[in-house]
Amino acid sequence: MKTGTTALLATLLAAGSILAGCGGGSSGPEVRSTTYGEIVGVDDSASSGTYYWQGVPYAKPPVGDLRWKAPVEPTAWGAPLQAKKFGNACIQNGRLYGPGANNTYDATIGTTLNTPVGSEDCLTLNIWRPATGDANLPVIFFIYGGSNISGYSADPVYNGANLAKTANAVVVTANYRVGPFGFFNMPQLKTGANALDDSGNYAILDQIQVLKFIQNNIGNFGGNKGNVTIMGQSAGAINVYALLTSPLTAGLFHKAIPLSGGISFASELPPGSIAIMNPASTYQAQATSLLYNLLIADGLATDTASAQQYAATQSNAQIAAYLRGKSASTLLGTLLAKGLTGSNPIPDGAVVSTDPIAAINAGNYRKVPILAGNTTEEGKLFASFLALSPALGGKPGFIVSDATRFNMMFNFNGDAPTTLTDASIIDPYYLPVDTPTTGYNARTALVGNLLFTSNRDSVLNALRTQQSNVWYYQFAWKQNPAPWNDVYGAAHAYDLPFVFGNFGPSLFSSSIVSTANRPGRLALSNAMMSVVAAFARNGDPNTSTLGVNWEPWPKKLTFDASLTQAQISTQ
Repeated sequence: MKTGTTALLATLLAAGSILAGCGGGSSGPEVRSTTYGEIVGVDDSASSGTYYWQGVPYAKPPVGDLRWKAPVEPTAWGAPLQAKKFGNACIQNGRLYGPGANNTYDATIGTTLNTPVGSEDCLTLNIWRPATGDANLPVIFFIYGGSNISGYSADPVYNGANLAKTANAVVVTANYRVGPFGFFNMPQLKTGANALDDSGNYAILDQIQVLKFIQNNIGNFGGNKGNVTIMGQSAGAINVYALLTSPLTAGLFHKAIPLSGGISFASELPPGSIAIMNPASTYQAQATSLLYNLLIADGLATDTASAQQYAATQSNAQIAAYLRGKSASTLLGTLLAKGLTGSNPIPDGAVVSTDPIAAINAGNYRKVPILAGNTTEEGKLFASFLALSPALGGKPGFIVSDATRFNMMFNFNGDAPTTLTDASIIDPYYLPVDTPTTGYNARTALVGNLLFTSNRDSVLNALRTQQSNVWYYQFAWKQNPAPWNDVYGAAHAYDLPFVFGNFGPSLFSSSIVSTANRPGRLALSNAMMSVVAAFARNGDPNTSTLGVNWEPWPKKLTFDASLTQAQISTQ
């Protein structure tokens, strides 16, 4: 009898533990356990229909000796950790896509451009799930963009509540290191003792650490660790492809959604294309130039030659200590002043494949279902690229600064009369926008082809040789209120509010939203979220809500809408 009572008690205790992990029990649905301790999130069921947890540490702060090291698991905490607000953005130079002074979308984005914002203590993640008792839900881990030099998970456009509820999925976002803190190929930092530390690919390692957190913990949030989709946009899509071809990611994810990205070297693209991947030597030269400029600024050298000579007198440990002793602001300011900014995955071989396209062609990658996408006017967000070559126009597309353009968007009301016109923003050289060959539409389309179309074709055609389950969409919606329908239209990143269902205040929302376009806009957003939901659940984006049969690449599906209804077609 005593044995039976003990067994019954054990069963009840086990049931209680399961309920607590799934949000049941007396502690409430916002309290969940992780391998590091309990966290207390927010029961937002009355407002968004979700539970969420924000600012959850997934690694120790990468500061001091941990700067330029692979992420280290966080120290366990004793008392329940409050996880009710976003963690710090990772340190970066302020850009339009950055966190401003307050880690959110507000006017300070326009006043902190080209100045350091965020913190090195930044490795946290966020989780949203529907406010239900459902378990075994698909998991979507989204990786933000920002050229791998900026971006932050607290950006309101990435709020996962609407997508989690609509897709009936667990949505995860995370901060990862960017710029020289995320990608840094400095020979003197390499000890030979740890290939991950030596790789320089700290941002990719951060994302792998998030995927490990998901494997170890997401079941306690109702997610299925055996059904994880990695999704990223722009630099986030580049990183998705890096994860797809990394030697380190076996079993960590099961589907991939790369939006507006690629991962090809120049040699793998048509002549004149803008390559995403560069040799490791390019990033070594960048890091070494930063070191030399710091030595000159400190009076330890007078020019590059003497800086090189001075560095040769120092041990690797001394150079490493010198660099780690520099403030983040000094490092970022020097990079910006000397024109050394620019980051992407470093093809080191241990973390990132030495040649991702070659790896795909050889079948040496994670062969998972792929849903890729682009916008039809990607190049309109890169109007500054028109100055790169006479063939592109030879002068920037915009006549206003980033700060002015930010304020134009920040103060714009799509339902109010405006004095803004195309000529307020676009260089007259490119007007009217629809002038054949030389107009803004034609010139920015050329930028889009050189940067996005060529990279898309390279990676999707490689994938097609290995698997049939690769789908592709184009986002063509441009019912923006004027003049933004011409300035941006279906520009790079303009599909993001639709994918997340977020049209509240964020960087581009005011150049998208009007009462007139609301019915069609929301219908299109719902269709796009239904596609993400179907793909995350089944590995196939086809769903009855589309009204068409979506065949794999090289076929494509076009997402568009009139003012009043979604318009979805295939070809």
